[in-house]
Amino acid sequence: MLDNLRGMAVFASVVGHGSFSGSARELGITTSAVSQQIRSLENDLGVVLLHRSTRKLSLTEAGESFYEAAKDVVSAAEQGRIKVNQLRDELAGSLRVATTPELGVNHILPALSTWMAAHDDLSITYLADNHYVDMIDARIDIAIRMSPSMNDSSLSSHPLTDVRQMLVASPQYLRQHTKLQTPKDLADHQLICIEIMKDANQIDLVQTETGKKTRTKMNSRIYTNNVFMATTLAKEGHGLVRMLEMDIKKELESGELVEVLTGYQLPSFVLYAVTLNGEQQPAKITRCLEVLKKYFHAN
Repeated sequence: MLDNLRGMAVFASVVGHGSFSGSARELGITTSAVSQQIRSLENDLGVVLLHRSTRKLSLTEAGESFYEAAKDVVSAAEQGRIKVNQLRDELAGSLRVATTPELGVNHILPALSTWMAAHDDLSITYLADNHYVDMIDARIDIAIRMSPSMNDSSLSSHPLTDVRQMLVASPQYLRQHTKLQTPKDLADHQLICIEIMKDANQIDLVQTETGKKTRTKMNSRIYTNNVFMATTLAKEGHGLVRMLEMDIKKELESGELVEVLTGYQLPSFVLYAVTLNGEQQPAKITRCLEVLKKYFHAN
C-alpha cells in the first residue's frame, strides 16, 4: 500500500510535468528511479497508465481515470502536511494540561489566563486530579507535578519553582492549646491529615540553626484527601496541618493561618512541568512552558 501511494505521487508528478526528467528534478531522484516507480505501479494495477514515445508521454484511458485519484491523494497529503505544520508552528489546536485542583485554581489558571485570552484558536482542556495521570493514555501535553518520574525516558521535566512545606494552624487553635516551642510539643496536638501525602501524619523537621533532624508521628483524628478541605478545617481551629506554602499564600497573608515552629524546616519540593519527550515540541507546548516559568519566577 505504501509503495502504491509513493507511486501515485510520482505518477501525478510525471503527468504534471509531461516528462520523466521534469518529475525527477522536482522529486530529487533519478529519471530511472521515476521510471521504475511507474513500472511498479502499472504492474501492481495490472494496466498501462502511460503511452511512452521519444517525443512525449500520453495517458491511456485507465491513466486518465487514475490521474484524478492520484491528484486527490497528493492534494490530501499536502493539506495534511500544511495542517501538521500549522499545529507545530502556530498556537492552534488542542492543549491538554493535567494538574491538581489546588495548583490549578491557585496558580495554573492565573498563570495562563491572559495567555489563553490572547489565543482563541487554542482549545485548552484542564484535568484536575490528585491522582497520577498517565500522560500517554490521557493524551496529556503538560502535567504539573511535584515528583516526576525521573527514570522514565519518555518524559522531560522542566523545573518551575521550589516549594516549601509549612506546619500551620489558626490563631484560635493556638490560643486554646498547649504552646508550641519544640518538636516534642507536637505530641500534645492534633494533625489534620491529608491522605494524598506520603506518611501523612509523620513530621520531619530540621532545626534551622543546627541542622539537627527530628521525626515525630503526630496524633490524628481528622482525615481528608482534599487540600481545600484541610485548609478550611485548619482555619476553623480543628488542628495543625502540613501544607505547601504556595497553597495557603492568601491565608498566611490574611492571618487566618500562621506558621508554627518557625525555627524548624520541613522538607521542600520542586514543582515541575512534565512533557512527553520529543525533539520538536509544538509551539503551543513550548510557549505554554515559557508562560508558566515566567509566572513562577515572578512569584
